[in-house]
Amino acid sequence: MSTPSPGSSNQPRRSALKGDGDSDRTPPSTASAKAVQIAAPESSSVDEVQVKKQFPAGVARRLSGRPPLSTTPSRSSVINQMNMEGGADAMGVPSSSASAEEIQNHNSHHRHKVDRASERLLAQVAEWLEREKAKREHRKSLSHSARRRSPPKHINLAFPGPGRPRGDSIDSDSSEVSLDRLQRILDDSVAALGLNSIPHFGPRLGHKHRRRSSRNLNRVASSDTEFLDGDVVVPSCDAFLDNSRTLSYSGGKSGGDDAASVSNRKEEKEKQAWVSFKNEIIRLAHTLRLKGWRQVPLDSGESISVERLSGALTNAVYVVTPPSESALPRQEGKKQPTQVLLRVYGPQVGHLIDRENELGVLRRLARKKIGPRLLGTFLNGRFEQYLNATALTPFSMREPETSKQIAKRMRELHEGVELLNDEKEQGPGVWKNWDRWLNQVEKTVTFLDKQILSKSGDPASGWKSRGFVCGVEWPAFKALVEKYRKFVLDYYGGDPKKIRDKLVFAHNDTQYGNILRIRPDDQKSPLLQPANEHKQLVVIDFEYAAANVPGLEFANHFTEWAYNYHDPVRPYACDVSRYPTPDQQRRFIKAYVDHRPQFPYVDSSSAPTPTTPSTSGAGTPGALHTTPSTSSIVEFMLDARVPAGAWKEEEKKREEESERRVAALLEETRLWRTANSAQWVAWGVVQAKVEGMEDRRECGQNGVAEENGVEPESEPEPEPEAEEEFDYLSYAQERAYFFLGDCVSLGLVKVEELGEEVKGRLKIVGY
Repeated sequence: MSTPSPGSSNQPRRSALKGDGDSDRTPPSTASAKAVQIAAPESSSVDEVQVKKQFPAGVARRLSGRPPLSTTPSRSSVINQMNMEGGADAMGVPSSSASAEEIQNHNSHHRHKVDRASERLLAQVAEWLEREKAKREHRKSLSHSARRRSPPKHINLAFPGPGRPRGDSIDSDSSEVSLDRLQRILDDSVAALGLNSIPHFGPRLGHKHRRRSSRNLNRVASSDTEFLDGDVVVPSCDAFLDNSRTLSYSGGKSGGDDAASVSNRKEEKEKQAWVSFKNEIIRLAHTLRLKGWRQVPLDSGESISVERLSGALTNAVYVVTPPSESALPRQEGKKQPTQVLLRVYGPQVGHLIDRENELGVLRRLARKKIGPRLLGTFLNGRFEQYLNATALTPFSMREPETSKQIAKRMRELHEGVELLNDEKEQGPGVWKNWDRWLNQVEKTVTFLDKQILSKSGDPASGWKSRGFVCGVEWPAFKALVEKYRKFVLDYYGGDPKKIRDKLVFAHNDTQYGNILRIRPDDQKSPLLQPANEHKQLVVIDFEYAAANVPGLEFANHFTEWAYNYHDPVRPYACDVSRYPTPDQQRRFIKAYVDHRPQFPYVDSSSAPTPTTPSTSGAGTPGALHTTPSTSSIVEFMLDARVPAGAWKEEEKKREEESERRVAALLEETRLWRTANSAQWVAWGVVQAKVEGMEDRRECGQNGVAEENGVEPESEPEPEPEAEEEFDYLSYAQERAYFFLGDCVSLGLVKVEELGEEVKGRLKIVGY
């Protein structure tokens, strides 16, 4: 008996016991026997296979022992016959059973999906068949051309005789026969389905997958950062970008902007250095495949603009602007290049930052869509998304509303990025940095202390005129750090686990230059709504992001209030008179505690942060929706009456809990401020370029020493620019006096032990 054609559900319904060409067959004597024979599962059609793949049976159906209902005519007849009496004639008589009609109506939508699945299968097989035929023709052409070629006569092709005669290989004609048979099967299936030709489907997805894919496509369309299996894939290359001659804050404009003529040979040399630097940037953009930038021709550096931004202390940061549309006409179907941010790492940064760890952090932030997107990396730098934003200033950061907005964004960062288990086990990042930098700091400071003690060098230069770079000799400073470290551990009862339980994902460098305010291009932007104004702030530069207690994050931010890195005279100075007052600190931490971040995702695996109160919550007073249980239906019931004064009691409890948390965080901030200062003292020492120690330093990332004593004579320009850029040793010394002042306030050392010279320079904040 012939197998029913696939997809026969599209044909008019008829009795399964009589086909179109079965007039010569004898009707069955019993309907049940014939029904069992027709419903044989061995000849399952393509439709049924697809149904099982796309609509697996539930547990109850699998345990019932019944085969899944199909809409083929043969199985419909089986259902009809089982509902009829044994003596009824089944030939051409439709069943009047209501249950059979309901089943057919219920499965009508399912039948449509089955037919569509069959058509899709045919389309996929047909596409594969065409590819195989094309391959076959290609192989034939190669085979014929190879046969026409004969080896040169002067070459003697001598092959060792095989141990046995070569067996007959399968003739290629057999594969041709197989493809032809598959083609006939497809043609028969198309005819059975009532189709005129093989259907062609685009890459259309199901509803669930289409909805998920649309989110991914939107994200990719607005980002050069690629995602693979939920992780971020960032292009990288092994290239080194030399910016030693382009450290000035001018000179990188495009050729059209350089109206002034070159006055002398030095300016001409500087201009050529910038052009060469910009050509290398274009070459890197091509290598990393930055979207749109491959349209910019190589060696067209004069057509782009590169401007160095001020305020970055660890790296040199440039804004790279593509050529104007007049120089680079828009091409249909191709994306125009956009502005990008170029970050070139500092010469001593290899001692400071673990770049692999930093890139891992940036990938985690990209998954959460926090901060600018990472576009590509190279050996000593990276490209980032350029944000249409302006950095805060030392004065705007102190504004009350801006300060509260920073606090809210800080809370969202702390709770929005979960810590890894390794990060928790390693403890606070501030001590991790100190331990990693300690050897280099000890070598440098010991060398500098010897210069001070021997009165060598220029006594009037910077920090030397003020004594030891750490305020005291290195052994005394190091011992004081260890004493303070033990003091902190004793504060937590000597249990490091209590500290680890308080750790959050912290930025650790929230100075005003690292906080940007987005300028929305659209007046209808959600960022302009009052509830979202704080989201206009974006934190950048996560180089020092690590696990720390919230108090250390606050201490770092408050200390940055005391700095103005754009001061024309003393940009390294720490002015403790600008340190936030107790009221300003309380306002900041209160906004942090009361803020309830709203995340578009739920991470049930992450533990609650230590800033989350254990009671009913420290939500905004008077705001009913800030209570932890926002999904309770009681909040929306008008008849949910409460006794008079109950809301006031609830508000009072929330306010008391909020104040308790604020007081605890203020105390934690005061405790960890000293550790923060010690870390930045070490940072300043490692960043400094110390004359006479360059040959002792480890090689930089380019594999050569920074200076060798001969190079400055031939290339004297970069040296004075580096000196004028930032005085890292003076910065370290100023921060050391702040550290010593806190140690005095904590009772770890007496002023008399530090000496009269240090006493007058201590920076003490009594709150």
